Amino acid sequence: LRRRFGWVAQKPNPFPFSIRENIVYGARIAGFCETRAAQDELVERHLREAGLWDEVKDRLRSPGTELSGGQQQRLCIARALATRPDVLLMDEPCSAIDPIASARVEELIADLRRERAIVIITHNMEQAARIAQKTAYFHLGALLEAGDTRDLFENPQTEEARTYLSGKFG
Repeated sequence: LRRRFGWVAQKPNPFPFSIRENIVYGARIAGFCETRAAQDELVERHLREAGLWDEVKDRLRSPGTELSGGQQQRLCIARALATRPDVLLMDEPCSAIDPIASARVEELIADLRRERAIVIITHNMEQAARIAQKTAYFHLGALLEAGDTRDLFENPQTEEARTYLSGKFG
């Protein structure tokens, strides 16, 4: 079950390896990327998918830790995608990066959701309203509302959700 999920943390956390090795590492452990040719194809495919290929294709042997914060986050997304997850879990994927990098990650999420389920944990209500198709509102660990994002934002059913979405709480 664990192999069906990919994880992207709040703060970019590339492995202390090359950009290439960041992508290949999990796939190699999972046993579906053994030859050099398969690895090269995997690296290019997922860096392209993460919108990072054109920025790093000439420095794949450079440490992933030398990339900008937004590039590191997209590298972590590419790394997660390389393990072929059915579901991509993202915890506050834009909280530690600048607005331009955040916009790129949001565009990437919109593209990625065509082929896999994406679950995002966020406190950024504007971002949730922009990119989520479905939204669940939790308060103190309890699920209070869930449904279509537009419906939840335009007509919240609970007082807690109304208060939070209006900016009076939280």
